[in-house]
Amino acid sequence: MNEEPRFLRDEKLKTPRITRRSATEATLQPLQLGKRVRAIRLSQKLTLEEASQRTGVARSTLSKIENELISPTFTIVQKLVHGLGIDIPQLFSQPRAGATPGGRRDITRRGAGKPHPTPTYAHELLATELTQKKMVPFRTEVHARDFAEYPEWIRHEGEEFLFVLSGTLLLYTEFYEPVELQEGDSAYYDCTMGHALVSTSARDAEVLWVTA
Repeated sequence: MNEEPRFLRDEKLKTPRITRRSATEATLQPLQLGKRVRAIRLSQKLTLEEASQRTGVARSTLSKIENELISPTFTIVQKLVHGLGIDIPQLFSQPRAGATPGGRRDITRRGAGKPHPTPTYAHELLATELTQKKMVPFRTEVHARDFAEYPEWIRHEGEEFLFVLSGTLLLYTEFYEPVELQEGDSAYYDCTMGHALVSTSARDAEVLWVTA
């Protein structure tokens, strides 16, 4: 199982090859969260005092955040998001200049995904009508009951997010001890690291996977 799963390869065949950027272009820019907070506040035509009243964050603290003198705690981020009526991703990023909405959308009704069974998993591929996706979402029933059912580690390109929808399972990863995950738990990991799931509940565990 060193080979990347077939359905992931099929999805990636639809994605254009990414041209390598120069070292200068590839350098990540600082987050500058304070500038984002100020831009959002000004876009709503709020003074510091008005933003303070809406968010419950002291005016002096807001001023320090906007001037990059301090970084907001997670509690303050939650207050900013709630008080300014925005989603967390809006606080950390903004559309590229000149970017236009793509209008892409795909609805997958319950049980209407594309089935992809394997000896250890029963995958249901989601959002299959969209091409050139940046991530591959799929729902999985974990049939495996013992790590010995895997001839070798599963590994492939990209990173993966796992959310347990029902049941309990053991997440095996190459460089860590196995960890038990229960309904509502999640994990994020590098897919080039060997990984595998084993159900431990009476019924097969069900998970939502997103591979990027």
